[in-house]
Amino acid sequence: MRDVTVQSDKMRFRRNIERIGEVIAYEISMTLPWKEVDITTPLGISKSKVLEQQPVLATILRAGLPLHIGMLNYFDKADNAFIAAYRKHHRDGSFEISLEYLASPSLEDRTLILCDPMLATGASLVKTIEHLRREGKSKEIHVACVIACTEGIEFLRRHEPNVKIWCGDIDEELTAKGYIVPGLGDAGDLAYGDKSQA
Repeated sequence: MRDVTVQSDKMRFRRNIERIGEVIAYEISMTLPWKEVDITTPLGISKSKVLEQQPVLATILRAGLPLHIGMLNYFDKADNAFIAAYRKHHRDGSFEISLEYLASPSLEDRTLILCDPMLATGASLVKTIEHLRREGKSKEIHVACVIACTEGIEFLRRHEPNVKIWCGDIDEELTAKGYIVPGLGDAGDLAYGDKSQA
């Protein structure tokens, strides 16, 4: 999915991110508490393991949607939260994180899984987690991303030391403008098309 010759196919790009979400969801599911229940089959009773509690899947719009959908394929009974967080760029090259929308169930004593395909500087994830705390204190927080850079991971761990980070790959370099190298480009644009910059 990093290959520029593959990235021209938006549907394939979205589906690849969705697949990564499915893999990460499976891995996370193995760490969550479960209980044993009796399930009635056509021929008898079977003991099965089910989650003690459904997680809340949160995503940062718009780039996080394919990753979110992949996770929702596995956590199909999960509650969902949506956040609009983006970099507001200034003329001098700096940027600030702008949060303009949040729709979330109560997060009190719930497992929160936050999906964002790129963990670059970590600033938007930290600000989003702080914002989500208004909806209640989560029991645990997982961050799922496609690609992270070491600097962003370190930033997130400094500010949110108890967060568990799951990612498809880790790159070492972060540019002065906050882009991961080699990275994969703008995940939102590649999934949904170019946007105008305000």
